[in-house]
Amino acid sequence: MRSAPVLFLLCSSWFSLCIAIETITLTQSLKDSDYIVSNNGDFKLGFFSPPDTTNRYVGIWYSKASKDAVFWVANRNNPLNDTSGILSVSTDGNLVILNGRKETLWSSNISIATTNTSLVSAQLLDTGNLVLQAQDPEGTSNTNGTILWQSFDHPTDSLLPNAKITFDVSNMKGALLAWKSLSDPSIGQFSLGTDSLVHSQAVVWLGDRRYWRSGPWNGNIFLGLLYTDEATNYANTFVRPNTAQGTVDLDYTGASTLSFSHYALSYDGILSEKYWDSSKGEWQFIWKAIETSCDMYGYCGAFGICDPLKTPLCKCLKGFVPRNVEEWKKGNWSNGCVRRNPVQCGIQGSEEDGFLKLTTVKIPDLAEWSVGLNQVDCRSQCLKNCSCVAYAYDAGAGCMYWSKDLIDVQEFSSSGVDLFLRLPASELVSNGKKTIIIIVVSIIATMALVAMTYFVWRWLSQSKDKKNNLLETMNYNASSHPIPFDELPLFELKKLIAATNDFHHTNKLGEGGFGPVFKGKLEDGQEIAVKRLSAASGQGFDEFMNEVVVISKLQHRNLVRLLGCCVEKREKMLIYEYMPNKSLDFILFDPVKKSILNWERRFNIIEGISRGLVYLHRDSRLRIIHRDLKASNILLDEDLNPKISDFGMARIFSTKQDQDSTRRVVGTYGYMSPEYAMGGHFSEKSDVYSFGVLLLEIVTGRKNNSFWLDEQSLTLLGYVWKLWIEDNVASIIDPVISDPNIRLEVLRCIHVGLLCVQEYADDRPSTSTVLSMIVNDIAHLPCPKQSGFSRRLVSSDSESSGLAGAHSSSTSNYNSITHLSGR
Repeated sequence: MRSAPVLFLLCSSWFSLCIAIETITLTQSLKDSDYIVSNNGDFKLGFFSPPDTTNRYVGIWYSKASKDAVFWVANRNNPLNDTSGILSVSTDGNLVILNGRKETLWSSNISIATTNTSLVSAQLLDTGNLVLQAQDPEGTSNTNGTILWQSFDHPTDSLLPNAKITFDVSNMKGALLAWKSLSDPSIGQFSLGTDSLVHSQAVVWLGDRRYWRSGPWNGNIFLGLLYTDEATNYANTFVRPNTAQGTVDLDYTGASTLSFSHYALSYDGILSEKYWDSSKGEWQFIWKAIETSCDMYGYCGAFGICDPLKTPLCKCLKGFVPRNVEEWKKGNWSNGCVRRNPVQCGIQGSEEDGFLKLTTVKIPDLAEWSVGLNQVDCRSQCLKNCSCVAYAYDAGAGCMYWSKDLIDVQEFSSSGVDLFLRLPASELVSNGKKTIIIIVVSIIATMALVAMTYFVWRWLSQSKDKKNNLLETMNYNASSHPIPFDELPLFELKKLIAATNDFHHTNKLGEGGFGPVFKGKLEDGQEIAVKRLSAASGQGFDEFMNEVVVISKLQHRNLVRLLGCCVEKREKMLIYEYMPNKSLDFILFDPVKKSILNWERRFNIIEGISRGLVYLHRDSRLRIIHRDLKASNILLDEDLNPKISDFGMARIFSTKQDQDSTRRVVGTYGYMSPEYAMGGHFSEKSDVYSFGVLLLEIVTGRKNNSFWLDEQSLTLLGYVWKLWIEDNVASIIDPVISDPNIRLEVLRCIHVGLLCVQEYADDRPSTSTVLSMIVNDIAHLPCPKQSGFSRRLVSSDSESSGLAGAHSSSTSNYNSITHLSGR
């Protein structure tokens, strides 16, 4: 998660003109070129401008952190448009910001009891707290409560150590208010608050809708968080109810051993606790939410449960089935699930309902409490209450039960709470029935084992011969790179020869650096695409096995499905599901065929590719960086739904790994990010860059690195950026989708595309944020910065990438490279 980034370049050009003052008084103002530094040197107060804007704001930032440093802004909704502003104490004792015309843009807005406002001053404390205080006539600080106003009582998007948030009836949702965008600190659409003053939980709100929640506080921890190190990472936050006043305080003591630890709520709704790592020169996260799609509120709908370590992410709770089966199969789980069989609840002649124990889960939202009950009584009360659908018991929180839909349930690998789900007896198997089933199954299994031993032996012998042939032929190190044959079927060469009519040229779908791709039809009528490694290919067994290892473990509706492989007689082939509409470039860049791609279909393709990337980067059991995302590697099924293909260049990341580097740069000119093409550094943001190029191509109908503007060798990125600066970007939209009714949605996608192709990786959004931007979950988008590779790269010795043409026309749409070196 990133806090709202701020251009930390105060007084960069005129440093000698900057003046550090100690306090602000009636006679001592803070000008735009001035600043205040806390005694310990950790914090500064002054004027600043966020990126990509000249607007001026008064803020407080970490003076020893080099980026993303501002955590409090005074005039966030009323900026200055020049450098004439001053921060001063007014004649009524308030702290105010005035513009050059002496108009008040912001005020502390309090009533001052003292008549001598010359004794009122503002000072920046060592805690980062800006205080407005009164002094006694002798000029020393009065210890009897002279703080009149303090910034800690009015946080913006961050919460610092030793600060607290007080929730009351009038302040339930606005404790922290995120920036509108990276360049705009005004109040955005996300806020941090709670939804209860009795059983409090932290809630990130998207307007009036829950976006994320922590689960209720049990006196020690939040019951909806996955705790990995409670003592170190979470013992610094406490919720303290004040029943007498009807308020709840959230106290934050901070992580004392970590520099500048604090909470921050980013413009895109990500709440995090982080600290400054001076050795690395960057912010490190203690924890953050949202980290996976499962963290999003109600992601799997009512009575659905989400597990980020499984595929698909969502499943119905036992005894429940999808409310809309077709939508559920498509990966739209928001409609949730319904009971398969109703509970009996004491119906005469029926068996008693029971409870299924779900261990270590994030408990559902909207819990109700029964005071003073132990766990046994909690169960009994739920069973007697026909409207009770589940209960849970926690030593700190007590007895909780649910009489409404179970929303926002998530499986945790550790911590969590045990949830007991009410089910009719028909959904529960008793121990006696289990015993009978085990006996019957054992008998059947024994008989089947005897009958099948011979056939299994024969099959294993044949399979062993094939695997030995594979290892011997490829001289492959099986100990360091295990082959997932248990998960991936092996096809016989003779069957593939028959299916493709001996790889006849009339069945050829295309050809890339990997080799030709043929259409085939198996004996059972199933259509397939066979990718056959060419002996002259610049790629070989490493890429072949990489694709086998990677894609055999993935399953998503927007990823092409690998059906199996074949390794016989020095042949290496991959067998995929057949895509009748070939690849995206085959249609998108054809002046006639592109007419079938109306905006609805293009948007579906954009969203589908984005969802596939989110799965690869965040939601799959492996973390995959594709490294060769391009139009020819996006295949289209019969309904023009997109499927990402070609994983020969993909890399598997560990869960804690953010980036890697290589001397062997592989990919395609025009789609590679600057840091990867020039330095070999790749990460999730490399794929984001490629997706941005692809998005702009889909909207404009133009190829990136075959685009020319008169004598200028601009890429498509360069031309779109030029039009963006000129506020004329609508002129590049493909005429096929030039309908004024969809203009705003198309322009939004161009905006997102430009954010994805920004030159520096840190400026690009994550794939999950990109998806939220595309589907309009994030209403206000930040202003993009300069695109990378705005001018066209030219190479005379480029090689083809291996997989560009699986279902494309005769050639790859771009040149690809397998190595870059300086000259």
